[in-house]
This record gives sequence, structure tokens and C-alpha cells, in this order.
Amino acid sequence: MKSTITLEEVVNKLDHLPSPLATRMPNIKVFSGSSHPDLAQKIVDRLGIDLGKVVTKKFSNMETCVEIGESVRGEDVYIVQSGSGEINDNLMELLIMINACKIASASRVTAVIPCFPYARQDKKDKSRAPITAKLVANILSVSGADHIITMDLHASQIQGFFDIPVDNLFAEPAVLKWIKENIPDWKTSIVVSPDAGGAKRVTSIADRLNVEFALIHKERKKANEVASMVLVGDVKDRTAILVDDMADTCGTICHAAEKLIEAGATKVYAILTHGIFSGPAISRINNACLEAVVVTNTIPQERHMQDCPKIQCIDVSMMLAEAVRRTHNGESVSYLFSNVPY
Repeated sequence: MKSTITLEEVVNKLDHLPSPLATRMPNIKVFSGSSHPDLAQKIVDRLGIDLGKVVTKKFSNMETCVEIGESVRGEDVYIVQSGSGEINDNLMELLIMINACKIASASRVTAVIPCFPYARQDKKDKSRAPITAKLVANILSVSGADHIITMDLHASQIQGFFDIPVDNLFAEPAVLKWIKENIPDWKTSIVVSPDAGGAKRVTSIADRLNVEFALIHKERKKANEVASMVLVGDVKDRTAILVDDMADTCGTICHAAEKLIEAGATKVYAILTHGIFSGPAISRINNACLEAVVVTNTIPQERHMQDCPKIQCIDVSMMLAEAVRRTHNGESVSYLFSNVPY
């Protein structure tokens, strides 16, 4: 005699089965610091898992306190914390979170730092100057980080400051996609670097778009102040696309845009990976002759976009999520250097 199974029993059995994502990604925990919870949420949504429970607070004397709210023993832990906002507080919070997970017997702790703090202090450019990026690398290693995932380091040599693996992702594939979808005459445009240091980044984008590139040489009197600019290349009657890794006070970008318009460019777009926008940046952009300033969400941009209608944002959470997934599963990350995962 055949036994019959009711629909209710089938549903109960299915309920007890783990979800496909849970079976594919066991022992993974993603925690968010307080610098960019929105990006961390987008990363876990993409991975199909929940954000780990963590409470960060400050004591009355402004010391940072972190409480990890769930077991991480034997887990593969990822902590998302960007170098933005209150940079020193956020860096300290990240170090404490890494150490808390490490001494709670996490099998591996990866710091996901979309915008690496102190990346501009990467060389001794004058007497007695500190190399703070190296110091940050050392304290991350000492705190217990086993692996770093970051995006568009100011200088790629910063990877060599670490003795642990560093995956430096590029926003370039997402930038190329944005250019092709949003700039109608991109095929006749010219890609411009606002300084000599970004020439390599710009030539790579120009080659992949199959367009020409130009360069602006700048001389600085002191930090955040540009003295003079010289344009190398012909931009007359073309759309110019300024590309850089970061914009802080936006003095360079706005001066460069002025220079390009003077040299005969019809439109100027600025595309930047990290939009820090401190000090007078927003008012400068509002007054500049820029069509749009395009940044990624490695740093929170909601408030900047409200204050300045020219600012547009490219979401890079899917690239970071895919890097986390591939790292967790022991797969190669190099696919992401030239492709956008969708």
C-alpha cells in the first residue's frame, strides 16, 4: 500500500532545507562599521545573506567600544569600513572590530576598505614627511587582518606596504559602462588626466574606448593649492572626460575644467572613484563649467547629491560583493579587473 504525503509535510520538509545561497556560502559573516552601512547592506543583499550583528558605541571620554553580537568561531569574516567621514575614529573602529573577531577565533578576517585612508601619504616627498599609508598597513596587519580588499588605491605600490594579500579592485569597468551609456558622443571624446600621476589610469581608459587622451601638468605651491596648469593635447570641439582617482576640495578638477573650456572643449565631464568633497568642494562644483561630476559610492554620497545636482553616483557594491564571494570560495578575483559583474 502506497503511503501518501500531505502538502503540509512537503512544505515542512522544504522549510528545513538550507537555502541555495546558504549551502553555497557556509561559514561567512559580513559586518559593517559605522562609516558606510548603506554599502555594507548592498553587499550582503547581493550575496543573499544577512548583515552580522555588531554594536559600535562611544564612551563619554570618546573611546570606541565594539560588541560583536554573534559567534564568529571558525567563520570567514568580512568587515566593511571605508576611509571617510571621521577617518581616525572609523579606522580605530575597524582595528577594534578586526581584533575582536580574531581573538574570538574567526578563521580568517578580511577588511573591505573601499576607500583606503591616508593613501595620499604614500611617499617621502619632503624632509621629515611621514609615510602614513605604510603605518596604516602595519597597524591593520598587527590588529589581525589576514586579507585586504580595497578599490583604486591612490598609488598601487601601497599593496607592497602589506605582507598580507591585498586585492586592489578597479572602478574602470564600471566607469567605461557609465561613459558608453551616458555620454552620447563618447566615440569622438577625449579622456584627460588632471595630473601626470593619473596618466596611466587615463591611457588605460582611452585605449579601451579607442579614443585619444590628453594630460594637464600642474605645479603645486602647497597641499590643496594648485599654482599653474599646462594642457598637453588637443581638445578643441570635443567632449572632454576628466578622470582621476579622488577629488577632495575639487580645486584641481575645477581648474582643469576651466582650462579645457578655454582650450575649446565643448563639454567637460569629471569621473572620480572617491568623491571626498571636503571644504569648499560642493560650491566649487556648482560654480564650475562641468556637465556632471560622476563618483562611485565607496564613500557615502547621498548628502553631496542633495547639495549639488551635478553629482551622479555609480554603484560599485556588486564589484565588492563579487570580490567577497570569489575570495570566500577560493576563486580568482582578476575577472573583476576588466568586467562588471551583473
